[in-house]
Amino acid sequence: MSVESIIGIISGLIAIGTFVAMLWNRYKKRPISDLFHKLVDTNLSPKEQQAILHKINKRLEGHPITEAYIQGFVPKNMKREAVFKDICLKNSIYPTSDICRRFLKADMKKFREEYDNLKLNTTNAEQIEKVEQPTVSTVAEQTVYLSEKLMERYPETCKRLIGILEKNTTKYAFIKGTNDIWCRDYMPVKTNTGQLIQFKYDPSYLKDTPGHIASRSDIDEIHSKNGIKAQKSEINLDGGNVLICDGRAIISNRVFSENPDRDQKSIKEELSKLLGCEIIIIPAINTDFTGHADGMVRFVDRNTILGNNLAAEYKYWREGMKKVLAEYNLSYIDVPFFEDKAHPKNPDSAIGVYVNYLEVNNLIVVPVFGHEKDKEAVAVIQKAFPDKKIETIDYSDVALEGGLLNCTTWVV
Repeated sequence: MSVESIIGIISGLIAIGTFVAMLWNRYKKRPISDLFHKLVDTNLSPKEQQAILHKINKRLEGHPITEAYIQGFVPKNMKREAVFKDICLKNSIYPTSDICRRFLKADMKKFREEYDNLKLNTTNAEQIEKVEQPTVSTVAEQTVYLSEKLMERYPETCKRLIGILEKNTTKYAFIKGTNDIWCRDYMPVKTNTGQLIQFKYDPSYLKDTPGHIASRSDIDEIHSKNGIKAQKSEINLDGGNVLICDGRAIISNRVFSENPDRDQKSIKEELSKLLGCEIIIIPAINTDFTGHADGMVRFVDRNTILGNNLAAEYKYWREGMKKVLAEYNLSYIDVPFFEDKAHPKNPDSAIGVYVNYLEVNNLIVVPVFGHEKDKEAVAVIQKAFPDKKIETIDYSDVALEGGLLNCTTWVV
């Protein structure tokens, strides 16, 4: 046999192998809709249906269908839409347009409305009701609430966050009636005793354009739609500017400019009574349009805070913070940060700020940005909270609007 013949045979075998591999890869990557169509075939055995569900799970980020659901799956002659609804509701899979099309090749807007109502009526109302009355308990399990707008505007990022919460068995729900994603700011502030204080929500930075004015959420409407009861205060103050820990509250001096008709002493006195805390006023960053404390510092414990690296901050803020640290005997842990110069069209970008993380129960979710400082920042936060689980999430798309994880969550 000639060399040319051998080469020809080998080339043919390689071509066949490549073709077979291509077909196999296509089979392995069959669309969810094809698998789902087969799933509802009543002629399949339970084991065959379970095998299909496992294949569907592999194509869904985070494996959201629980093993318990898979093992107990019985379609009971339900139609495809009914099975899809059952999967979503029992596994807390939000039926985004993308998810609907991946399963059914069509969107199901009406089911999204049904899903929101069912989830909010069964979870949201029950959880909020638990914190309506003051309580001295500090060990109750917390729930993370998200604006329904977050799922609508950033579905993939929201799903990743929900996946982290579910992985860590953390309860979550969506808030009805919101106009923007920054729920921390317009939702009530919870005191150490469990009392909900609803401050006036009339931020100056949302008065400059018609778009900003339209984006402001209506507090009364939110309370009505979600069954929230809270004590109201006429102090104009965003929730993102209130940090509470063990009888102390940190608030930036932006609260004074937001309430120009009141003197600073009376504001501090009323805040102290409402929150049941010693009030610590820190300087705001002048270039930060919100001036919120949660973009600058966070409590580790009553006597320790971590915040943006002092040495790299503006001199006026660094000097102002040093005075506060000395007056209240606070220890300060430097967290690295960086300025987002990659998006000049987004001057209010929060990319580079790590301290605006989500803290709930024994979990801390830290925003990361694919930057060289990510690992260092996470390590600093982990060292500050050695007994807490640290998870990370790329929150860059949301950050471009000027906020991060603490801004987009309400924890009670």
